[in-house]
Amino acid sequence: MTRRDQAKIEITPEVLLKAYACGIFPMAESAEDPGLYWVEPEWRGVLPLEALHVPRRLARTVRADRFEIRVDHAFDAVIEACAAPAPGRGKTWINSRILRLYRELHRIGHCHSVEAWRDGKLVGGLYGVRLKGAFFGESMFHLERDASKVCLVHLVARLKLGGFRLLDAQFLTEHLAQFGAAELSRRDYQRRLTEALAGEADFYRLSVAAPIAGGVVLQSISQTS
Repeated sequence: MTRRDQAKIEITPEVLLKAYACGIFPMAESAEDPGLYWVEPEWRGVLPLEALHVPRRLARTVRADRFEIRVDHAFDAVIEACAAPAPGRGKTWINSRILRLYRELHRIGHCHSVEAWRDGKLVGGLYGVRLKGAFFGESMFHLERDASKVCLVHLVARLKLGGFRLLDAQFLTEHLAQFGAAELSRRDYQRRLTEALAGEADFYRLSVAAPIAGGVVLQSISQTS
């Protein structure tokens, strides 16, 4: 289900947060299309915070601390990289309005990035929206193998320790299915969303002042194979 917005209606960060609280989010047809439309999927992809499945090879990579993981260190660079074409992804849906709106959400403390760095270079990351006990994953990118996947594992550990109750992945993809992501009907998703929004959570309960060892992160992730 989609509804294209009217040009005369201004979409502000506050409007965005109200939309997320109702279970809808904006997208664009392409990076070149200036318009936005609201999306409310009939089936919603959700990642399990209590039982994330971490494949054995990825767990080794996380434990080896191949990447330095930072949080909210280079948000603009992350969202720009997510918007850029990449191998296997000729174009994206992140247009200039999306960039502007989510930068503003970041400025007011409701949008965050988890970043993978190697030798002083940003090589992968993801960003998403935080609202009470829910986190809405938006997009991710990688320049090195597994960089964005390691970021996702670190994100789940942070959300679990912070008391979050929902990690919304928007759509179920083959990439997310390997982590145990599943689809919820619109009705079941709304129930989970209502529960998550009923309580507060702390995105910064896990420190960002110093890197967190991958082994520590994996201790809070219950399933590997």
